[in-house]
Amino acid sequence: MLQAKGVKVGKGTIVDATIIGAPSSTKNADKARDPEMHQTKKGQQWYFGMKLHIGVDSKTGLTHSAVVTAANVHDKHPLPDLLHGDEQRVYGDSAYSGQRELIQSKAPKAKDLTNERVRRRGGEVDEAKWARNHEKSKIRARVEHVFGVVKRLWGFSKTRYRGLAKNATRAFTALALANIFMSRTRLMARVRP
Repeated sequence: MLQAKGVKVGKGTIVDATIIGAPSSTKNADKARDPEMHQTKKGQQWYFGMKLHIGVDSKTGLTHSAVVTAANVHDKHPLPDLLHGDEQRVYGDSAYSGQRELIQSKAPKAKDLTNERVRRRGGEVDEAKWARNHEKSKIRARVEHVFGVVKRLWGFSKTRYRGLAKNATRAFTALALANIFMSRTRLMARVRP
């Protein structure tokens, strides 16, 4: 529908993932947690649930691909499924750094613009790397708008069903609706006389 209205996927893709929590309680009929969900550590906090990996167009901010995995799957593993192959630029956070060969195998023309890891050495930060990451993050931030709509505006921060398949269907539907919601001003402008 969006392509018919003139909104199309461009030549850049931003990739990212978010954790969707699942109930870790065993107070159910089976007396067990959901076997398809797993736990992962982010920072100093443990989470139980699944991950929603998305590929977003760098110009429009609209989602063009999505993959759902257990929470313990690293962000880099579904990366080939998030690229459409015609990219000229791929943006991502530091979880995707070092994946140049994987990006080249799926999108041979793509330039890897993922953030580099900036570590303190002797208490000092490499200012040049930090500045490059800051410029890339201005574009990469568009992927967070999609997560904001899906998780904060519509409340999809917790799973509703058991298993990945049902929750994946719910996530894909939410992402499709988020695309329409995020492009509503462009779509409404074409309807008005």
